[in-house]
Amino acid sequence: MDKKAIIVGASSGIGKALAIVLANNGYKVGITGRRGEMLNEIKNLYPDQSIPVVADATQPKAEEDLDTLVDLLGGLDLLIISAGVAFINKTLDYSLEDNTNQLNVVAFTKLANWGMHFFERQGHGHIANISSVASRRGGRHAPAYHASKAYQSNYFEGLRQRFYKLKLPISTTDIRPGFVDTAMAKGNGLFWVATKEKAAKQIFNAILHKKTVVYITKRWRLIAFIFSNMPKWMHKRL
Repeated sequence: MDKKAIIVGASSGIGKALAIVLANNGYKVGITGRRGEMLNEIKNLYPDQSIPVVADATQPKAEEDLDTLVDLLGGLDLLIISAGVAFINKTLDYSLEDNTNQLNVVAFTKLANWGMHFFERQGHGHIANISSVASRRGGRHAPAYHASKAYQSNYFEGLRQRFYKLKLPISTTDIRPGFVDTAMAKGNGLFWVATKEKAAKQIFNAILHKKTVVYITKRWRLIAFIFSNMPKWMHKRL
């Protein structure tokens, strides 16, 4: 029997690449995103393995859309939250900060909370989220982005504690990419930029092995260590 997965934010970037990897590995995949024509590109490639539903994670009916996909899939084993936004915001434009928080914090919480309750009722499952190496420290060029990704990582840590205390076989995977060749990779001086395909393969492998935290690509663990342990006097000069 095929395993069933939902990817929220699968119309482009890492989410789309993950949908392709899952379909190639025997999963039946429910895919959501705001751009139906891009979801249909996946549907055309994998007509028997993919079910697209046009949905906006920030809208009130986001949870209903997930319920619909579960019914269409006939169950759910894996929920991947790949919906996110990033803005370089040197002027600290509040509208950009608010847009970031509405998707990366408010909508993320709604999706993760839905997944938590669904898998608790079911008694098993796996929730994965695309956070970021940026979750390790604040950043002056995109304060809300760094803060929102720290929120996501800490929320997942709380879920891990919850599932452990409940003694349920529910896994969480906090996926922390560095630079990946997507529209979200913005700014000058980018380095160690991975292709979406390479990132998706490493993420899939981490999910298979039920990793709790994974850096994509693996070398970004070093940057995360340096970033996390950098003295405050040094960090504020970046």
